[in-house]
Amino acid sequence: MAQKSSNYVSEEKKLEIIRLVREDGRKAAEVAREYGVTTKSIYNWLSRGVSKDNSALEIARLKRELEMVYGLLGKLTAEATRPKK
Repeated sequence: MAQKSSNYVSEEKKLEIIRLVREDGRKAAEVAREYGVTTKSIYNWLSRGVSKDNSALEIARLKRELEMVYGLLGKLTAEATRPKK
């Protein structure tokens, strides 16, 4: 009988971690630190089919980039509408 290593992560935890990355758009490195797993493990779980959507990482990355773009756009708009001296 094989023994579970101390690094064993239940399927429920894997799904929770993947949900945080996919749906909440959190960074894999951040979630990995929080749950005590490696980022490589998270990427492996995503690629092995724990998630059927192969573009999950791409969607999360695009969400973060879009938020950054909106922030920059807001700053630039504020600067452009400020009265000139």
